[in-house]
Amino acid sequence: MARHSFIQMSKLSNVKGRISYISDPKRQEYLYATFSTREDMTFWNDLAKECQEEFKRFGTEGKCIEARELIIALPEEYTKFDPNQVLREFTEQFKKRYDVECVSALHHNKTKKNYHIHLIFSERRLLPEPEVKIATRSVFYDELGKRVRTKKEITGEDGQIREGCIVIKKGEAYEKHLFTAKDEVFKNELFLDEAKQFYTALINRHIHDPERRLKVFDPNSVYLPTKKIGKNNPKEAEIEADNAARQDWNRTADMALVSGIEESKIIEIRNEHVYDEATRSVQKHGWLPGLFRGIIQKAKEILQVLIRETEIPPKPTLSVDMAEYRTMQKLMVKVQDEARAIKQLMHGELPKLEKQLAETTGLFRGKERKALQEKISGVQQEIDRRMDLLPGILKEDGYPDVQAFKRTYDDATALVEQYNRDLAAWERQVHGGQQPQQKPPEKESIRKKLRDMEAEAKRRNDARRQQTRPRSHDYDRGR
Repeated sequence: MARHSFIQMSKLSNVKGRISYISDPKRQEYLYATFSTREDMTFWNDLAKECQEEFKRFGTEGKCIEARELIIALPEEYTKFDPNQVLREFTEQFKKRYDVECVSALHHNKTKKNYHIHLIFSERRLLPEPEVKIATRSVFYDELGKRVRTKKEITGEDGQIREGCIVIKKGEAYEKHLFTAKDEVFKNELFLDEAKQFYTALINRHIHDPERRLKVFDPNSVYLPTKKIGKNNPKEAEIEADNAARQDWNRTADMALVSGIEESKIIEIRNEHVYDEATRSVQKHGWLPGLFRGIIQKAKEILQVLIRETEIPPKPTLSVDMAEYRTMQKLMVKVQDEARAIKQLMHGELPKLEKQLAETTGLFRGKERKALQEKISGVQQEIDRRMDLLPGILKEDGYPDVQAFKRTYDDATALVEQYNRDLAAWERQVHGGQQPQQKPPEKESIRKKLRDMEAEAKRRNDARRQQTRPRSHDYDRGR
């Protein structure tokens, strides 16, 4: 399966402390570069102060959010590049796109397995000139900094202004703003999705091997996402076991796709027997990782039953001479043959050995049982090995995973069938004694046609996304 990019966002309630932490060589074991779009910390000090003052003024519950942070995982290929250039490009591209100030740092984690960028950005922009509000009458604030209507509300029993309360006299400044309000675009659910697409494209710009390029995980795919294991995570073993269960489902989904099962059916099983069942489990028992892995196992078994009952469709015939499509057909036959071999091991040889083991009883048949158990283990390992290798058959021809190949193959088949219909219509015109009104359809590269279709779909998606966003920003794809 293709590698997915990892980009997560968090809210910062202490932006000055966080900037100090990510950029301090004494606190970071492997700190390679730092970068800021501002020359000093004045901007961030003023930002934090204004955020806190506004938070108190409105009496909002919870924590004051002063800024936000993106963590962007980089492929290990990036360790070969100049860290200062990498960090500057990733930070300046973000500033150019969203017009906000940023501070960033480039790190490795403790085990040097996770090369990543911390990018802190402001949700507010500096005003051209400070906005000062002058009191047209006396203004009163209580001990919590909340504005009250009358002087009486901040006066003690002794008739004096209580300690901590503030009185702003008429003609004095009672509010001063250096920044705009927070940009709502960063609160929109689409922002993180857009940032993932933006940074994944930027990362891939410097990866020349197509097989090493990243893709954004599609939540609407047949697969289950795996979790990233953070630095010094006490639940590392638990997450690894959870990821193994998810990968087991993903391998089974690959098998289902090449066995001829529709994507929609696989997604239906995943949603109903994994996501919905997990939701019910959490509501009843709370989050228990062991139960979740059991839920995935049951869903996988349901999908395996469907695979066993589904006959893999035969190789389609093609009358049009398209070498590219024939290559795809050969690939489909190859993966289907491999899937048949795996099914034979999984649903033929393995159950036979398990049955023999169950029937091998008695005190003096220990060696025989041990030999059968070793055979069962060997067959299971062979099944896992061959299922892991299934996507690799397609990667050699440039497909990131089984789902991508199956979609391309289905779209290509539809294009070829349409070509045959167009050609047949043209032949009817010729044999009917009529001159054709247009030239016969020319053979066209399937992948070129698919690229055109994908480009049109992307254009429509971008247009829809622009309509849902409060602001629009241009993405400079040039370098």
